[in-house]
Amino acid sequence: MRISLQELLEQKHLLLADGATGTNFMEMDLEPGFPPDLWNLDQPHKPEALHQMFVDAGSDIILTNTFGANAPRLKLHDAQDQTHAINKAGAEIAGKVAAAADRPVVVAGSVGPTGELFEPMGMMTMDSARAEFVTQIQGLKDGGADVAWIETMSAPEEIQAACEAAEEVGLPYVFTASFDTAGKTMMGLAPGNMLSVVAMLPHPPLAYGANCGVGASDLTVSALAMTAENPDAVVVGKANCGIPVIKGKETVYTGTPELMADYVKVAGDAGVRIIGGCCGTAPKHIAAMRVAMDAYNAGPRPTQEEVVAKLGPLVAPGTSDAGKARQAERNKRRRR
Repeated sequence: MRISLQELLEQKHLLLADGATGTNFMEMDLEPGFPPDLWNLDQPHKPEALHQMFVDAGSDIILTNTFGANAPRLKLHDAQDQTHAINKAGAEIAGKVAAAADRPVVVAGSVGPTGELFEPMGMMTMDSARAEFVTQIQGLKDGGADVAWIETMSAPEEIQAACEAAEEVGLPYVFTASFDTAGKTMMGLAPGNMLSVVAMLPHPPLAYGANCGVGASDLTVSALAMTAENPDAVVVGKANCGIPVIKGKETVYTGTPELMADYVKVAGDAGVRIIGGCCGTAPKHIAAMRVAMDAYNAGPRPTQEEVVAKLGPLVAPGTSDAGKARQAERNKRRRR
């Protein structure tokens, strides 16, 4: 059953998004370095199967298999001319699963970063970035996506370009950034400054927030900053499933279903309304999160210390008061 994100937000206070794409595709024999977006055209049964697993586990929102399906990234695989077709197919595959569900499911068209740097550090301009995103988002809209889901962003300029492209195409949009560098994005955007990004846009997004990053604790602390800045915002929190650990040739995420279930409660109390998982989050984790969300009773807003106590230590010390204190002490010692 299909539904718009706007309608579902009006019906429910908390929504459950899906989990990881890439790390789950590795279980389907995705080769290292191969872009899974191409599966939309030549192996559509694989993204369809993953979407179905997440719907069966309880997701209200499923993201299309199009995270890297913009021309600059597809050009690395000589597939840039297929940008529209790949995105259209991705939306159609997810739409097929959503339409067959016995409850409302939103199809969110995943739009990831281009991997290019903006002038003067690189060659990308606002106009060129917007044009690349228009092609991608038009494909998602033509395939029937309900909303453009702009995710894992780092540069405010790229967020703005993607959001303006969604506006141009005529598709509602959500955006999230990845706060993975001492509590900020790689390009220096802090979660407490997200409202300044919203202010650059002609119309506000349906929701904004954080995804990926370095773990559930850090992401929740980022969400606390966003909900403190704007308590009325619909905030997204799509956290990695624990911390990645290298074991031989494999990257294993430490998060358990129990941890991700605890994350639902803590994130909800922090003011997050759309909760999901990112890297390492499998259908079994989403199933545990569904149970936790269905049993959710709102509690008091957690402190940073309570987040750490319930979800584990912060990985990026710059996000914490304790980390700031340690940095201040180091600065004092340098001045002596």
